[in-house]
Amino acid sequence: MPISRMRRLFGAAGAIMLASILVACGGTSNAPAANSSQQPGAAASSQPAPTPMPTPDPVTFKSNVKNGATNVKVDTLVTVSADWGTLTKVKLTYTNKDRKGRTQHGTVSGKISEDRTKWTANDRLEPSAAYKLVSLGKNWVNQPNTSKTTFRTRKLTLDEQTYPMLYPLKGSHVGIGMPVILRFDVPVKNKRAFEKNLHVKSSPAQVGTWHWYSSTEVRYRPKKFWKPGTKVTVTANLNGLYAGNGIYGQNSAKTHFKVGRSQITKINLASHVAKVYRNGKHVRTISISGGKPGWQTRSGIKLIMDKLYVTRMTNQMIGAREEYDFRVKYAMRITNSGEFLHAAPWNAGYFGRVNASHGCVGMSTGNAAWLFNRTLIGDPVITTGSGRGMEYGNGYSDWNMSYAKYKKGSAL
Repeated sequence: MPISRMRRLFGAAGAIMLASILVACGGTSNAPAANSSQQPGAAASSQPAPTPMPTPDPVTFKSNVKNGATNVKVDTLVTVSADWGTLTKVKLTYTNKDRKGRTQHGTVSGKISEDRTKWTANDRLEPSAAYKLVSLGKNWVNQPNTSKTTFRTRKLTLDEQTYPMLYPLKGSHVGIGMPVILRFDVPVKNKRAFEKNLHVKSSPAQVGTWHWYSSTEVRYRPKKFWKPGTKVTVTANLNGLYAGNGIYGQNSAKTHFKVGRSQITKINLASHVAKVYRNGKHVRTISISGGKPGWQTRSGIKLIMDKLYVTRMTNQMIGAREEYDFRVKYAMRITNSGEFLHAAPWNAGYFGRVNASHGCVGMSTGNAAWLFNRTLIGDPVITTGSGRGMEYGNGYSDWNMSYAKYKKGSAL
């Protein structure tokens, strides 16, 4: 084909394409009108009628608890998710009866995710309760929507719930050896799940671990004695948590306490002397008399467990043959089995010389009063000089094993 003809064809094709583009972009075309009967000056439209915008979908809500549900498990963490939009607010409230049959009302707090498409409750559910879940949100063009869900939880007897008791009590001022103690009135089988929900925060931060002494008691201690002045917060998020064997956590518990100065009493039963150290400095030497043969005072690391200004001690309490019945002053308990530090003026002739008691560590009334008035629950009492050791779990015996061995008692 001659080159001039090819150029003419390409030129004509280009003109047709350009006209089409101008029409498509809303421009003017010089091409002949498609309808030759169109009269000059008559109105003509090259644009189709505008397509109406589709109606946007409303935001919808989905919960892991169905509306009208009954017998909902108390270990449920309620969640709400939003489709075709975001959440603006979620409110979960309940009504139930307390032990005395009185109506009580509550609210379960929760948290909305960063993208505002999911809400998760901060706590599990109460038994025998009527719940109302209200979800509010908006779609992508800010049109609001609301959803309401109601449900009821399973009934539980007290035998199907375990109640946590947490020590030290809130606001306590304790010694450097004090462990955190958590006891349950109904045994816990699912120890791992429970321990995952136990949290200890200390300031300054110190490494520590939990140790299960039994299915009804777990304790926490740091790797070394608490640093003086440490502030500790303990949270047990156990409400509604499944404990195994059909048992659930009855409620959550929280405490906070402060560690005081360092005070350690070192008792040498062989030399019949106790030395008291405050913040590492020796501040007092006390002549004592410990347990005699057959009633030896235990060697080991003990902690002050309780302080009684006056208490009664009899031979019948410990099964001793020798009869006695004393009103004892300044008694400081150091074991569950009955060892105390206390005033023992009836044994004054033995102080610093002979071990003559039935297991307690006796001293003069003046020395006992001095120590009693300067002692905190959780102060260490380190005893040496006898062939009798501390039994596992006899009082606050947590420091009589290495940290590595103590950690093996954790369920995690």
